[in-house]
Amino acid sequence: MQTSVVPARPVPFPVSNPLLGVLPLIQSDPLRVMERATLEFGPVTHLPMPGMEAWVLGTPRLAHHVLVANVKNYVKQTRGYEMLRHVLGNGLVTSEGDFWKRQRRIAQPAFHRERLAAFGEIMTRATDDMVDGWALGKPFDFAAEIMRCTLRVVGEALLSADVTRDADGVGRALTVGLEHLIHRTLHPLSLPEWVPTPRNTRFKEAVAELDRVVGDIITQRRAGGGPQHDLLAMLMESRDPETGEGMTDAQLRDEVMTIFLAGHETTANNLSWLAMLLGHAPDVERRLVAEARAVLGDAPPTMESMPRLPLAMNAVKESLRLYPPIWTLGRRVVEDDVVEGYRLAKGSLVFVSPWAIHRLPEYWPDPLAFDPDRWAVEDPRRQHGSYLPFSMGQRKCIGDTFAMAEALLIITRVLQRVHLSLVPGQRFTPEPVITLRPRGGVQVVASARA
Repeated sequence: MQTSVVPARPVPFPVSNPLLGVLPLIQSDPLRVMERATLEFGPVTHLPMPGMEAWVLGTPRLAHHVLVANVKNYVKQTRGYEMLRHVLGNGLVTSEGDFWKRQRRIAQPAFHRERLAAFGEIMTRATDDMVDGWALGKPFDFAAEIMRCTLRVVGEALLSADVTRDADGVGRALTVGLEHLIHRTLHPLSLPEWVPTPRNTRFKEAVAELDRVVGDIITQRRAGGGPQHDLLAMLMESRDPETGEGMTDAQLRDEVMTIFLAGHETTANNLSWLAMLLGHAPDVERRLVAEARAVLGDAPPTMESMPRLPLAMNAVKESLRLYPPIWTLGRRVVEDDVVEGYRLAKGSLVFVSPWAIHRLPEYWPDPLAFDPDRWAVEDPRRQHGSYLPFSMGQRKCIGDTFAMAEALLIITRVLQRVHLSLVPGQRFTPEPVITLRPRGGVQVVASARA
């Protein structure tokens, strides 16, 4: 990092209201703001925002600085995470400090590679059941189907709970919740949540539905025992090393809610985007089917077969590059810092956008192209921080290996059994709520493989 301090350079966006700065543009198209700041205006871009200093840090080196090298100086005390706590509470995604470290140590063993082998069969069985329910030749929303499938997987694999009967209700509640949270994050002048507006009422009802499902899982486990080696068992059996106390139901609720929701939403979005990309790349789809047939025949993929499916893994990686489920990461500056000669004052807000960094042409030649083969060789142009779909450093997603395995096994099994054709006339528009969803879903028609 440079040590000299130079004046901050404001983003040259046209601003219709000097009092609001770039806020209306962020409200209308936040992906475009992050993309232009990163690709057009240099490594450090100042965003004029009402009542705060805000910056976009747009290089892999600066992402590494914020998320790894100087991580203690950049915390999650932002409006976005404050809103997210209204749903997730103080779970792994939103907590910080010693409490987060303790919870992470408890949960980590559930995601060790040796544990993942037991989850593969759950993933492929859920996929087969999903495909069995499709009416061949008739249009359906792949995004909605895959959301139900991944919800079932996370319920069975990590919580040993059958949530299939609640899947539709959870999906609707989650959609309402995420849309509400991003609206309140981007509209700081919204009426308080205690005001019974239609939006606030819908949000409270959605959270109540999610609380009901998670509460039932915890209550049933406390009442009837159950598996001793899943994530929920680890959380329930954990004890504070100083006091000997276990988690309260409120703490359990926050951790289960985090795993339950974050553990299926992001993977479902990745697979939805991958289905769209493959629909526009029939040559890649044909190669994926040929790879699966050569390695597996008609047998379902397993954790053990994953290393022999490199094209499938590269397709998953490339989908995550183009459409990272977490499209931006916000942090609050704890103490004054200097990056690239720019002084970031205490209390400033900084953004690192995987969406935008994944499109930097100096690290990703032809960045908008869906090219799984770019992953087949090591590219010296890539730096640590140029690819961060799961964030990076100590706060990297605890379930990244689980999510990658799940996406590979599900897409491979789907392609073994059916061909998915995109319904003509769709516009695939990214919808940046808390995660990056395809607005309106992904409408497809399934036909059987020969």
